[in-house]
Amino acid sequence: MILQYLALSTLIILYSLMFVGGYVSAAGLGLTCPEWPLCPNGIMPSEEYLIEWIHRLVAVTTGIFVVLTTVSVWINKKTDRKIKFTSTFAAILVITQIGLGALVIDLKLQAVLVAIHLGIGILLFAMVLFTVLFAFRISKSNRSNNT
Repeated sequence: MILQYLALSTLIILYSLMFVGGYVSAAGLGLTCPEWPLCPNGIMPSEEYLIEWIHRLVAVTTGIFVVLTTVSVWINKKTDRKIKFTSTFAAILVITQIGLGALVIDLKLQAVLVAIHLGIGILLFAMVLFTVLFAFRISKSNRSNNT
């Protein structure tokens, strides 16, 4: 049961990250915080860096949740190869996204890198969504086996 809610929470946080990231991109705020991983004022940003700082904070939170979900999948003895693949691939993608996000900032929002960042984000969302669906399918099959 915990796996299902952890996976669903991961999906919700990831969607929030994509929403905030889309806002940052559309509003032209991608370089308001020109240093990575922290903004110039350190951990607590000033008002001018707040939106980009929130994006990075949600990104870190997403990364933690994706990795926790993957660990939970591998610990759970009732999981099959499909959910192990989707959650592990999601963990690889989220680590890639973090590194790519740093590169995007370092290279001043080069268009090709921004597009790749978006594409990997969509693939990451798909893998987390599949992980959620497989997790709830595991829960459903466990309930039907117990009755």
